[in-house]
Amino acid sequence: MAREDVFVSTDWLAEHLDAPDVVVVDGSWYLPAHGRDPHAEFAERRIPGAVHFDIDAVKDTASSLPHMLPRAEDFAAAVGAMGIGDGMRIVVYDGLGLFSAPRVRWTFRSFGAKDVVILEGGFPKWQAEGRPIEHGPPRARACRSFTARLDAAAVASAGDVAGALASGGAQVVDARPADRFRGEAPEPRPGVRSGHMPGALNVPATALIADGRLKDAAAIAAAFTEAGVDLDRPLITSCGSGVTAAILSTALESIGKPGRALYDGSWSEWGASDRPIATGPAKQG
Repeated sequence: MAREDVFVSTDWLAEHLDAPDVVVVDGSWYLPAHGRDPHAEFAERRIPGAVHFDIDAVKDTASSLPHMLPRAEDFAAAVGAMGIGDGMRIVVYDGLGLFSAPRVRWTFRSFGAKDVVILEGGFPKWQAEGRPIEHGPPRARACRSFTARLDAAAVASAGDVAGALASGGAQVVDARPADRFRGEAPEPRPGVRSGHMPGALNVPATALIADGRLKDAAAIAAAFTEAGVDLDRPLITSCGSGVTAAILSTALESIGKPGRALYDGSWSEWGASDRPIATGPAKQG
């Protein structure tokens, strides 16, 4: 895939906003530090016709971990009720430009949706350009049928990650900020230790973004290679809870170097377990 297979422009969306086979999804989700409420923001203003996808609602309710992928049948029921069906082009955006939208895109694609793209620049760019904004109650959409089949290869478990680190069969790349990776800053979730998986590499998701958009291909490749990542070898992305890992996965797709899988449990699972951890900088080579 190339960048144009991952993103659409605000110009494109404006031209296709009323197309019957296009559905716009507000995938906004925020960290507590952002101090923002995605539900309130969606109720107040959104791209016309958008539906809201909440990763904390469409999740595995049996898991104690945050926003893990739900069962296929639960996902199908949830998105079908939103009016999202088979064969539609799904355009995802978020309120920060590029933060949670990649996670929502990865979720849809993991369940078999073929045509899922991210609005480049997200809602901030759409607003800055003075494009139409919808207020008041969201429009009702007719229920649709969505066929969900989980691509198990897209999702890495803790065991997969441990095996990859032990064998060297895949690189594990962590999207968390460098101070959390090194164990110098506390984790935001209680009961989760500080540090990283021994052997993991660190490419903070923020290093790939400028003004709410992915940087260019050369800058993306440089960020990974400077962190010790071999872009020609398989890799698994990880982060705190599987959200910013999807930014890494999206960036890799956009330069034609797709990752093998995303570790859904990420550090929320690993750091709360008795698995080994390391602190300090990544050990390269």
